[in-house]
Amino acid sequence: MGARFSTPWIYLAPALVVLGGLLVYPVYQLGLISFLEYTQAQVSGGEPTSFQGLGNYRELFGDPEFWRVLLATVVFAAACVASTLAVGCALAVLLTRVRAVPRLVLMLAALGAWATPAVTGSTVWLLLFDPDFGPVNRFLGLGDHSWTYGRYSAFLLVLLEVVWCSFPFVMVTVYAGIRAVPAEVLEAAALDGASQWRIWRSVLAPMLRPILAVVTIQSVIWDFKVFTQIYVMTNGGGIAGQNLVLNVYAYQKAFASSQYSLGSAIGVVTLLILLAVTLGYLRLLRRQGEEL
Repeated sequence: MGARFSTPWIYLAPALVVLGGLLVYPVYQLGLISFLEYTQAQVSGGEPTSFQGLGNYRELFGDPEFWRVLLATVVFAAACVASTLAVGCALAVLLTRVRAVPRLVLMLAALGAWATPAVTGSTVWLLLFDPDFGPVNRFLGLGDHSWTYGRYSAFLLVLLEVVWCSFPFVMVTVYAGIRAVPAEVLEAAALDGASQWRIWRSVLAPMLRPILAVVTIQSVIWDFKVFTQIYVMTNGGGIAGQNLVLNVYAYQKAFASSQYSLGSAIGVVTLLILLAVTLGYLRLLRRQGEEL
C-alpha cells in the first residue's frame, strides 16, 4: 500500500522540484520585499534600511487609488472571462456543426490568433482602430474618433483584443470535450425535442463541468493579471491612469516610482485574490457535483 501511494510522487518529484524553483522562491522573495523598505538604493546593492512589517500594506490599503484600480481590475477581468467563455463555447459548438474544410479554416485562424504575441496583437488592434488610418472607424463612419481617449472605450478595445487572443484556448478545449461526449446522448436529447440551447445547458455543460472549470480558472488567472495589452494599447494605463489595472499599477509603483516594496505588496495582494477565487470556484463546483 505504501509503495503504491509513493509511486506517483516519485514520478512527480522532478516536476515539483522545477516548479518549486520557478514559483516558490520568487513568491517568497516577493513576500519578503513587501515587508521591507526597498527602494532604488537596495536594488543597486544596498541593504534594506528597515523592516516595515505591515506598514507597506497599510499604506497601500489607505490609498484610494488602490481601491479604484482594484475595482476596475475585477470588473474588467470578469467581463473578459465572461466574453471569452461565451465566444469560445459558442465557436466550439459551431465546430461540431460545420464540415471539415470550414472547421479546419476556423481552427487555423483561431490558433493563429492564439499564437500571436501579445505585443504584436495589441499593436495590430491599435492600427485597426486608429482614428486617422484605421479601417474600423471608416467602416463604422466614426471619423477621427479615438478609442483610447475615453476610459470605457479604451477598456472595451482592450477587452476585444484580450478575447481575440484568449478564446482559441477555450474553443479547442471545449471542442475536444464535446467530441468525447457519446453521440447517442446528444441524439436522445434531440429526439426528445430539446433545443440547441437546452442541449448545451442540460446535457453538455454538466458533462463538461471539469473542462469548463479548467478553462474558467485559467481565464480568470490570465485576465486578472493582464499587463501587456493594457500597457501597450493605453500607453501605460491611459490618461491620468484611468485605465490602470493591478499589474500595471504594480509596475508603475515598482519601476516608475522606485517603490519596490509597494509594488511587491500589490503583487502579493493579487496572488492572494487569485488563490481565493480559484479555491472558491473549485469548492463551488465540488458542492454542485455532490448535489447532482
